[in-house]
Amino acid sequence: MTDQSGAGKGAQPTGATGREAREHPRAPIELKVEYKKLNTFFSDYTKNISKGGTFIKTEKPLKVGTEFVFKLFVPAQDEPFTLRGQVAWTNTEAEAQRPEIPERGMGIRFLYKDDAQKRGFEDFVEDMMKDALGDVVYRKLIDKAK
Repeated sequence: MTDQSGAGKGAQPTGATGREAREHPRAPIELKVEYKKLNTFFSDYTKNISKGGTFIKTEKPLKVGTEFVFKLFVPAQDEPFTLRGQVAWTNTEAEAQRPEIPERGMGIRFLYKDDAQKRGFEDFVEDMMKDALGDVVYRKLIDKAK
């Protein structure tokens, strides 16, 4: 399965409803993200986030397969999270690899240095999703993804 961020493993075909099956449910949470391409720093925003990845809205996405380090700024945190990611897919003016998503940008798969970092960040994302959506809506989202 895959999620909108491209973070899932083993993509499933689109179902009869036109919706993709997703490994990790996603929530529409906008966070500031900063990263560097060559010697230029970029500051963009996420469109959504899941435990496996995020979608970064940008007019200048990195190439598919690019691994990079980025900072994710979360309002409740004193310091940003510094994470590694890999570009899983892009939507550009020339080509939309995910035409069902109207914005230009890139789907990012999180790359964790170890299981402890993965568990810690996934727990944080889950808490952030509960805060943003409320417990009832979050539970429905999780149940729907199963």
